[in-house]
Amino acid sequence: MQIVLYIVMLVIFFGIMIAVGFVCRKKASSSEGFVLGGRSVGPWLTAFAYGTSYFSAVVFVGYAGQFGWRFGLASTWIGLGNAALGSLLAWVVLGRRTRVMSQHLQSSTMSDFFGKRYLSPALKIASAVIIFIFLIPYTASLYNGLSRLFAMAFHIDFWICIVIMAVLTAVYVVAGGYTATAVNDFIQGIIMLVGIVAVIVAVIVNGGGWEQILTDLSHVSDPSVSDQAGVFTSFFGPDILSLLFVVVLTSLGTWGLPQMVQKFYAIKDESAIKKGTLISTLFAVVVAGGCYFLGGFARLYPEAFAEGGYDAIIPAMVSELSPFLIGLVIILVLSASMSTLSSLAMASSASLTIDLISPIARKHNKPLTEGKEVFTMRVLIVVFVAISAVIAIVQYYYGFSFIAQMMGISWGALAGAFLAPFLYGLYYKKTTKTACWFSFIFAVSVMVLYLIYDLALRPYFSLPAVLDSSLNLGSLVMFLNLALVPLISQFTKKPDAEKVNEIFSCYDRTITVHMTTSLNEANKK
Repeated sequence: MQIVLYIVMLVIFFGIMIAVGFVCRKKASSSEGFVLGGRSVGPWLTAFAYGTSYFSAVVFVGYAGQFGWRFGLASTWIGLGNAALGSLLAWVVLGRRTRVMSQHLQSSTMSDFFGKRYLSPALKIASAVIIFIFLIPYTASLYNGLSRLFAMAFHIDFWICIVIMAVLTAVYVVAGGYTATAVNDFIQGIIMLVGIVAVIVAVIVNGGGWEQILTDLSHVSDPSVSDQAGVFTSFFGPDILSLLFVVVLTSLGTWGLPQMVQKFYAIKDESAIKKGTLISTLFAVVVAGGCYFLGGFARLYPEAFAEGGYDAIIPAMVSELSPFLIGLVIILVLSASMSTLSSLAMASSASLTIDLISPIARKHNKPLTEGKEVFTMRVLIVVFVAISAVIAIVQYYYGFSFIAQMMGISWGALAGAFLAPFLYGLYYKKTTKTACWFSFIFAVSVMVLYLIYDLALRPYFSLPAVLDSSLNLGSLVMFLNLALVPLISQFTKKPDAEKVNEIFSCYDRTITVHMTTSLNEANKK
């Protein structure tokens, strides 16, 4: 009877997702319509698209269990940091300027932005390659959170879960493009909000109430972590420095991720920016704060951790819930995974098509028509989703350490490479092409070297504890590039002042109001 309930809930969920894709098909006939929804997406859809792309099943199942086990209830700070730094501040600092400059440059991808902002086609190609290489393993990691939940509910093989999710996501993204993705993200976001609140309440009730579950957690000790009593209920947990690194990478890192930044390209107007900022921040407080708060009780499930590691902790909590709530959690995790997968597939296919394939076609005097460009993106979405699904299946069944470690370094490589050049590209006229190249090469090199160390060199020597983590290392690379890019720009060849001034003229042009104050007139350009 329970399985019937789960199947009915899933059929309804998938039916709605696919229906939305085909309803939105008309808005995906042009390249800009397919990639950016015609730059006319409102605040609710944009804010939910940003939030659901931010928080995937990796957060709910993997990170919540992992960091809850390490930091206890203090892991809630990660979710609050995501809301404050990754959502609120990102919208305030990047939102308006990204929307104005990207339209002025007529760029629809992050790679195209780098190429036009820094007057370098080579930078566009390099960034497109980095995006493709590092987004695929990151995408493959999205499937991991599904395996245990589906095995618990349906007792079916992991590969079946992956294939179902991959096929259905590809169908609605290919059919409706960005608009379908944004509408489905909104629906999936509502499910995530309701689901996480319901699960938290149920877990606390099942644990005997707030006072009882907190008392139980305060009695848990781990000498290998800390000799302090009740450390897992303390304000900042047992390791505040590592906690800070996690907050930084999972929050500030989103500023440099192409699938996140691209949401600002599509937003409609000034009103949408203001409303979207508030909506996105509140969404992050509930979803991210709720996930990590729930993970804070991980130490109360030592049997699950002993049996299956961090990824088994949240499923163990969920297994104690009612059948309806279990079904809701399954859809919650599917929503989180599919929303992020769709954003990653869109970002990767758009970058490859617009920034690599189209220029090559033009170079050989065979430019792609609007229809062919959209068709190419649709094909690449299917290819991207298929490759990531195959990688996830291979990793799950064969446990290749290379794939697992690639998943771990992807976020750090992408955020470390792109954050500084993108941020300074919006604000600082004197940022040079050479500094941008340095940021790309430095971030990718450091993360790849760490991958080599982790796979082959670890038996021979050890890194300091603070550097022996892809999360910590990614945070460090981001901070170093934020400091080094403007410094390098002072000692390298300056860009053509006239051309740069023309690029930044989008902020100075006055119609009815100043462009740094309002987007409303930008659409009339």
